[in-house]
Amino acid sequence: MTNTLKNETKIRIGVDIGGTFTDVVLEKNKEVFSSKVLTTSDFPEIAILNGIAEVTKEAKVKPETISQIIHGTTLATNALIERTGAKTALITTKGFRDVIEMRTESRFEQYDLNLMMPLPLISREHRYVIEERISATGDILIPINKTKVMELIKALKNENYASIAVGLIHSYTNDYHERYIKNILSKQLRNAMVSISSEVSPQMREYERFNTVSANAYVKPLMKSYLMRLQKKLIKQKIVCPIFLMHSGGGIISLESAAEFPVRLIESGPAGGAVFAATIAKKHKIKNTLSFDMGGTTAKICLIKNQKPKTSRVFEVARSYRFKKGSGMPISIPVIDMVEIGAGGGSLAHVDELQQIRVGPQSAGSNPGPACYSLGGNSPTVTDADLFLGKLSEDGFAGGSMPLSKIDSENTLKINISDKLGTSDEISAHGILEVVDENMANAARVHAVENGEDLSDYTMIAFGGAAPLHASRICEKLGINKFLVPEGAGVGSALGFLHAPFSFEATRSFYSRISNFNLKLTKNIFAELQNDATTFVKSCAPNSPIQSEYKVYMRYKGQGWEIPVHLKEKDALKPTGKELKKLFEREYKKIFGRIVNDIDIEITIWSVNSFTPLKKITEIEPIEAKKIARIKEKRSMFDSKLGREVRAKVIARNQLNEGDEIYGPAIITETETTIILTSNFKATVQMDKCISVQKNE
Repeated sequence: MTNTLKNETKIRIGVDIGGTFTDVVLEKNKEVFSSKVLTTSDFPEIAILNGIAEVTKEAKVKPETISQIIHGTTLATNALIERTGAKTALITTKGFRDVIEMRTESRFEQYDLNLMMPLPLISREHRYVIEERISATGDILIPINKTKVMELIKALKNENYASIAVGLIHSYTNDYHERYIKNILSKQLRNAMVSISSEVSPQMREYERFNTVSANAYVKPLMKSYLMRLQKKLIKQKIVCPIFLMHSGGGIISLESAAEFPVRLIESGPAGGAVFAATIAKKHKIKNTLSFDMGGTTAKICLIKNQKPKTSRVFEVARSYRFKKGSGMPISIPVIDMVEIGAGGGSLAHVDELQQIRVGPQSAGSNPGPACYSLGGNSPTVTDADLFLGKLSEDGFAGGSMPLSKIDSENTLKINISDKLGTSDEISAHGILEVVDENMANAARVHAVENGEDLSDYTMIAFGGAAPLHASRICEKLGINKFLVPEGAGVGSALGFLHAPFSFEATRSFYSRISNFNLKLTKNIFAELQNDATTFVKSCAPNSPIQSEYKVYMRYKGQGWEIPVHLKEKDALKPTGKELKKLFEREYKKIFGRIVNDIDIEITIWSVNSFTPLKKITEIEPIEAKKIARIKEKRSMFDSKLGREVRAKVIARNQLNEGDEIYGPAIITETETTIILTSNFKATVQMDKCISVQKNE
């Protein structure tokens, strides 16, 4: 065990599978090595092995000396979006068969007469009912009948389901019936995987809970198969080490837990990016940060306040209407709150019936990829537009390992955009970039407004393969004066995995009011939740100290939704109604500007998040420019701010030193990404080699 821990500090691997590229980062003592390879979508583990082979060769270490792998993936998300999961059944209480289809009966687009609601994940013929009933207080009103359960199992056997979800009414208060069904299913249907809502998401609101357990069951066979294949292939390569996965809440869980609760992995890759941005924000003492992560397929935007990513307990996957809350599939798990849109380097551009350029959400992915990859792609993408306008180099992409074809980009732009609009190829490419940049800027605006934030005093942290290319223009659109591009920005999410703590958030629904607050009951709830959360974390990191954060969700009586209220440990261990009311009113006033008098306050959900301490981060002071960098090389680049071609200075990032200053228009190249400075920005290299870019007054 001692040797393992000694090695663990030396060689760790972070792996992020994206829709286009798979990023692999190796940490050896304080040195970091990285690799970016095309994702092998049919068998993602192949790309991981390819990336590990590259990065271990560069670091001059043997693969068998790797002591820990931390992995994030979009496989679960893609399966939900593309509906490629397993054949799944849902068992629910009689009378609640259609909950996941009826949804909440709210209209996310009020005046659309042709509004199409998203289809439920499990269609009606695969939803089954059982006669039982538990009350909201946990009392058994109608006992479960074993004979009826056996009859139901007979019907399930005939359908050969690969996975079964069980979601019964009020099981979050009493899980006896769900566990009873699970035990029988496990014995009678050995080939089917079983998920129960009281384990996956023990929270009130049946639509969200049933949908979450259905999603877990739907992706479970796929994810379990993939994770087991990955483990076996790593062992075959003599890589025998613990494998952990990033979960949506920004922490790390074991491979076994991830296989059992794959729904927790839905935002795992983007969560790593948010952790990375929060780490950079803390290092540079930035209070409010806009995390901007743009890869090959999607762009992720997250608000980080006081160096902590904003979190939520419900989020939506696969929104059918862009930016419309309620048009997606709600998943009720702890998650870092962010907005994700189909805007990446591989996002496809086309001309619609109104003769307007549209970009995304469809992507060329890794196969065939953008036209400039010369792998068979024949539709224009954002990368094709960037290459054509001189923002990317034909021979410098991916450190020169992947040559690009400007001719192929030009041909596809001409055929698919220019000829249809009657414009020049240059204007077509500029139009594509303006549309995708405005899409991302608009997503950031909406996200900020929903959270009551003004972005003008935020600093952007740009990372991912495509974000530094587009950060200048998006900052111009959002009125943001400064952005940072950290070292290793091209593989930021994978780096974030190596900074993340082991963590688990345990939640429980328990309804109470401030007017009849019961100290004994609530004290026991926090104690039980803390025990659940810390036990889970100890199973991943047995020798680490563990800290806990406490939270309750509260609302005024009669309101439909709650707000989170954070408690200090002393308040959580001995909470009082008076103190909880005071904390709630403070948070409520912060959000809504006023409190409501003479209305009772309700508590609906209790939460404890336990985690291992974060790595100590040494804060650094910003430095002023010492000298203007001497740059001889130049090339033509279209400046989106000026709307015309300019001669831009070109320099490799590794040729810059601390205190060097670069004025736009300029192009700073590196292995995994490229930084574009438009004409009204200047950049200064900081002590940690991070590049600070700000408006040039």
